Amino acid sequence: MGRLPRRAVFRQRGVQAKVSFSAPMRGHTGGNDAMTPDRLCLHSYWRSSAAYRVRIGLNLKGLPYDIAPVHLVRDGGEQHRPEYAQINPQQLVPVLQHGQRMLRQSLAILEYLDEMWPAPALLPATARDRARVRALAQLIACDIHPLNNLRVMQYLERDWGVPQPERDVWTRHWMQEGFAAFEALLQHHPSTGEFCDGVAPGIADCCLIPQVYNARRFGVDLSPYPTIVRIEQACLALPAFDAARPERQPDAP
Repeated sequence: MGRLPRRAVFRQRGVQAKVSFSAPMRGHTGGNDAMTPDRLCLHSYWRSSAAYRVRIGLNLKGLPYDIAPVHLVRDGGEQHRPEYAQINPQQLVPVLQHGQRMLRQSLAILEYLDEMWPAPALLPATARDRARVRALAQLIACDIHPLNNLRVMQYLERDWGVPQPERDVWTRHWMQEGFAAFEALLQHHPSTGEFCDGVAPGIADCCLIPQVYNARRFGVDLSPYPTIVRIEQACLALPAFDAARPERQPDAP
């Protein structure tokens, strides 16, 4: 696979949900040096929901990793550069580099992490519970997020000339539709606990929290979704989620 040109790479400390944590390091290593066999490097953008999911998963696993920032807006978007397109032909983030392997798509990456480092688990033990949790994660990642991500908004503006207020209405509409369904699936379900599934955060929480961040950013009224808000508060109280917040990332302005 092609490599990106030398640029700042930031070292993050892994952090598990129930251990003490100090702020992640913001100093850079001085370049994109050769990957050791087990080294993890996340190609990420600070405000990308999909990259945010993976940061949470890495932190829950307590895995140290580097961040290679990919600015999705500057100079037309660094993800469109030929050298990045070699890494991900979709020209999207995240990409998780594990040694020489390039892993794409946030849900696939999270499941990879769970198979490589089984504890603490991101998926429940039984097939029935795993199916429920995957459905919740996919409701966010496949049904809500694709309708309001950056490239869709740019297309609506550039190709159709849709003004900002109408684009914001579009974004809020699909978030509200999706959250209504998500809330209904959580409410009164016996598997819903402090988190989306039981007493420990998992892959559904990794997807939910970035989407709630986006909803707040776009001014979505969250009062109709009390279970979602309660789970958000429980998650953000954990160091693994707190360290993954967009504003805490080394490439955040």
